[in-house]
Amino acid sequence: MKTGDALWTCALLAVLAPALAPAVAAGERPVVVELFTSQGCSSCPPANANLITLSRRPDVLALSFGVTYWDQLGWKDVFARPDFTARQATYEPRLGRSGPFTPQMVVNGRADAIGNRLAEVEDLIARARTDRGPDVVLSAGSVRIGADATPPAPADVWLVRYEPTIIEVPVGRGENTGRTLPHARVVRDLARIGTWAGLETVLPVSPAPSGLRTAILVQSTAGGPILAAASD
Repeated sequence: MKTGDALWTCALLAVLAPALAPAVAAGERPVVVELFTSQGCSSCPPANANLITLSRRPDVLALSFGVTYWDQLGWKDVFARPDFTARQATYEPRLGRSGPFTPQMVVNGRADAIGNRLAEVEDLIARARTDRGPDVVLSAGSVRIGADATPPAPADVWLVRYEPTIIEVPVGRGENTGRTLPHARVVRDLARIGTWAGLETVLPVSPAPSGLRTAILVQSTAGGPILAAASD
């Protein structure tokens, strides 16, 4: 390729790149991808890597939940919490699963795939981009959830605190002995802060602890679909 042609091609790609990359357009909401994972699971590192890839997409809110049921096999996951395990278990009946497993990715609370299968997860994300719900605006000190003319049954409003950076964890025992595992968007705290029933609702949101970011999930009760989400 001639130098002039190469320069023209680079300029064209620079113009087209924003159109080629998935993005959140005005009025659209990010698709929520939840990874349920464990440092004690030998199948989980590829799924962690896939979540790192997804976390770079502006149209995706990627979240990593450490679960506890691998902890007795030689390594206690440093991010795992019983309430994260309980969240995953709540999903399983609606998703047609007999029980929780790792690595599992749940997309907008509506569908799931094995976290190692990135192409399947990306297909679920593409389908979920047509989901519609209320507007969610997260600002300093509060979150505003807009009204919906045809609201579903009352939904839970969840406050999520997560790590915005990649964290490397050396594993000393268990199935991943000797490996250093990278994690993205590690969830540190999950709390239900209110209910949305179709009317415009404003709820207080306390400042995030130092180094953490905040996300809001508006979700049908009992592990139902995520209707809307926002992050700071």
